[in-house]
Order: sequence, then C-alpha cells, then structure tokens
Amino acid sequence: MVRYLLIGYAVASLLAFFAYRSDKRRARRHRWRKSEYSLLMIGFLGGAVGALLGMKVFHHKTKHWYFWLVNFFGLLWQTVSVIVCLLIWQ
Repeated sequence: MVRYLLIGYAVASLLAFFAYRSDKRRARRHRWRKSEYSLLMIGFLGGAVGALLGMKVFHHKTKHWYFWLVNFFGLLWQTVSVIVCLLIWQ
C-alpha cells in the first residue's frame, strides 16, 4: 500500500515540476498561463516535492509567500501520510 502512495506522490511531483516549468516558459513568452490555484493544488494534493523543486529550479513564484506556505504544508501532510501508512501496514 505504501508503495502505491509513494508512486502516486512521485507522479504528482513530476507533474508539478513540469507544470511550473511550463508556466514559467509561458510567462516569459507573455502567453496564457496556468492559474495559481491549479499550481497550488497540484503541489498540495501530492506533488509538493516537485512543486518546491520547480519553484527553486525555474525561479518561479518564489516571491509569493503563499506558494511556499501551501507547498510546505502539502509536503508536511504528505510526509505524515506516508509515516501513518508505514505504521498501519507494516
């Protein structure tokens, strides 16, 4: 069970990372961009690691404190969920 949870988080993190990359590229080209809500939710709901890496690597949304906060809390609850699953299904 924990394996599937980790695979899900890894896939969500990859999606988040590439979503930040895509949004940064679109911002540079003055094109239509992803909503902040969608970037925040993909990070919070499973892709916090990828979102935080995307923020750092692409220097995207780093000045918005709420992106740091939401992704940090996403990382926190995702870590706790893995620990709880390890304790339950060990």
